[in-house]
Amino acid sequence: GQQVDPASSAWLEIMEPATGAAYGMLASGNATDVESAVNAAETALPIWTAMGPAERAACIHRLADAVEAELESLARMESIDNGKPIALARTMDIPRAVANLRFFADAALTDRQEEYTTGDVAMNTVLRDPIGVVGVISPWNLPLYLFTWKIAPALAAGNTVIAKPSELTPVTAARLGELSAECGMPPGVLNIVHGTGAAVGEAMVAHPRIKAISFTGGTATGARISAAAAPHFKKLSLELGGKNPNIIF
Repeated sequence: GQQVDPASSAWLEIMEPATGAAYGMLASGNATDVESAVNAAETALPIWTAMGPAERAACIHRLADAVEAELESLARMESIDNGKPIALARTMDIPRAVANLRFFADAALTDRQEEYTTGDVAMNTVLRDPIGVVGVISPWNLPLYLFTWKIAPALAAGNTVIAKPSELTPVTAARLGELSAECGMPPGVLNIVHGTGAAVGEAMVAHPRIKAISFTGGTATGARISAAAAPHFKKLSLELGGKNPNIIF
């Protein structure tokens, strides 16, 4: 619910791919920052869960409205930060981020209890409850698009979130954090911790009170995440590797 300086007091440069020059500074978070975020998320969890699907959906829709209202400025941020053509950010990245938030907000309203019978002997009931505090780690190539794709379903289901954007493309994620506070999301529901994978990502994966991890990135990193998460029996969602070559004449 508020911006804080990194515990280490260290900062990293944010580079603009088009020029190769630094144009901003990024908080260099560490395990202490992750611990603070987990504490905030745990405090917010009963509040967020108790709000119920309809109230949570309304809050996520307000965040979608806020992102949509800043489409042009967010597209410019994405273009400068990521190096992609602004036309692509304007027509795909930011609109898809809005759509992600809206889709999962509405999907949470359709969730229902399921019942199955075992002959005439027993009835089995499936209930879906929030798992708790979840961690999401997103890549550099679709910064706000994939960030919201992970955050939105976790929030809609009633979980609280610790989110780490790529340190290469953190700017729209930072603005999303500001917008979440401005649209009335309770403090601690969405916590964005900036920094490197080695310092922040590994601390998230190893943290015993973060119950699930969603990661998109390299296969080698995914293997390390699997190994670190296994002793904690964390739920994992891993989207790994890529095969998108371009031949440019």
